Amino acid sequence: MTSALVSAAGASSLADAPFVRLWRGFLTGRVMVALVLLVLQGVGQAMNQSGHFALLLICGAYLMVTILLRVLARDTPPTGGVGLQWLPSIGLDLAIIATLQLLQAGAMNYTPLFGLPILMAAVLGTLMLALSTTAAVSLMLLGWAWWLSSAGGGDDTSHYLQSALTGTGYFVVAYLIHQLATRLVREQKLALQSQIAARVQSQVSALVIQNLTDGVLVVDENDVVRLANPAGLHLLGKSPLPDLPFSLESIPPWQPLVTLARRTFRREEPQTADADLLHPGQSPMGLHVRTWLTATRDVAAQSQTERLCVMFLHDLREMEARLRTEKLAAMGRMSAAVAHEIRNPLAAIVQANALLEEELSDPAQRRLTHMVQQNADRLARIAEEVLDIARVQHQISHAPASTVPLDETVAQIWQDWQVQEPQRRRAVVLLETASTQVEFDSEHLRRVLVNLLDNALRHMEGEPDSLRLSTRILPSGHVHLQVWSDGAPMDRSVERHLFEPFFSSESRSSGLGLYICRELCHRHGAAISYQRVARATTRGEIGGNAFTVAFRRTTRPSESATLFDTVVV
Repeated sequence: MTSALVSAAGASSLADAPFVRLWRGFLTGRVMVALVLLVLQGVGQAMNQSGHFALLLICGAYLMVTILLRVLARDTPPTGGVGLQWLPSIGLDLAIIATLQLLQAGAMNYTPLFGLPILMAAVLGTLMLALSTTAAVSLMLLGWAWWLSSAGGGDDTSHYLQSALTGTGYFVVAYLIHQLATRLVREQKLALQSQIAARVQSQVSALVIQNLTDGVLVVDENDVVRLANPAGLHLLGKSPLPDLPFSLESIPPWQPLVTLARRTFRREEPQTADADLLHPGQSPMGLHVRTWLTATRDVAAQSQTERLCVMFLHDLREMEARLRTEKLAAMGRMSAAVAHEIRNPLAAIVQANALLEEELSDPAQRRLTHMVQQNADRLARIAEEVLDIARVQHQISHAPASTVPLDETVAQIWQDWQVQEPQRRRAVVLLETASTQVEFDSEHLRRVLVNLLDNALRHMEGEPDSLRLSTRILPSGHVHLQVWSDGAPMDRSVERHLFEPFFSSESRSSGLGLYICRELCHRHGAAISYQRVARATTRGEIGGNAFTVAFRRTTRPSESATLFDTVVV
């Protein structure tokens, strides 16, 4: 029993453990009993009653030992089984009470004091300890009856019967008290386990709610927000927000939430609605709101709990963006299937057009076949770009991790790209990372850089410094690759969807180039971003569009610079 109680109490501090509190209570009770015995013996000696002076000394010594044990062992209770650990407490009590009974003078009877060690053993120890202590007390009582009969102290039979009856009563009391204590320990252990489980559940729930991307508000029947997670406070749209708890009715733009909460309490069923929070000087915040009650009115009355309305807030813009992304993904899968089916008939058209062109001599008819060839090539290119998504995903999932010298690789890619159209493809090339290695596959880096250069070529002006290709190392150790061009600024609606698949501001583009760049960068732990940046040119400060690839931290030290530090082509 004691071990079960100690294990149950071990989950809390010693100061709060039930076993330790009971142990301290018994120690304090022993001190009080010893003090009362000493006072009674002192009063008897003062009144010159017959008695041994040794009784006073024994009671004084007993008081000192009980106080010493109370001070030294108050936080270290003994284990529950039978053993020598109980000698300073139960063993000492039995010895002292037996000695006082033997040395008593007059009609004073110390037998009732045996109840203290029996109670201690029954409550704090095992059943074996309780029965052993009671058996020792019964033997002492029988020994005392024999002592009285041998000394000629009256009726021998009555002494033995009294001792047997007292011992039997002690056995019954010890057993019943131990059973009651065991049940209390079991209930205490179950309560402690339930408390720990509830605390863990509360911590988990709080952690989940705090990290939810959706907003959560807990509102009572007085329209007061009791709890709210950071996302919920952010979606309320007011800055600064009042400290929790606060009233929803205090801010007029929150009135739609108040109306929905009141409707939930009134109808006692979940509600769903879209609400617009219109704060002065801000754009409307569109929310999709769902509400639930923690309990109905009848259930709350029976359990004597408070009814609360839990509101889940969802940003309608994010929901629409998520829906748009899902639609784009579905459209991409469908487009890939269509593109795959288009390639075969398209190849037949191209071949038939080529054969037809060989038979034609009329310039007008040859122009028509040339137009068919151009549009067929365009269709083939679009189909290949659509199918390229699946190929890129396969490359991303199977490409091994590798490092490349950034400046050397960029210089080679630039030369290969620029040589295809030297008169038009001119740029300022600034390579400033020396021989720094970056974690990227060389072919994937070529694909990213060529896509960015082609994109810049379509939108830039025709000046020699309209395009700038640069690499650099930031003070933080991160390595950046940037393609800048002096094109016109992008519309905000275009900028938000730059890296989405199948999104393009041009009718002739499939909208897959920047999406592929983003996927390849993510595969290698890099990030790609867009900024509107001004650069110094021969024409002065010119604003332009900059696409920046931020690689992981450099994994190898920089060495000497390359020959391509500053090149104007």
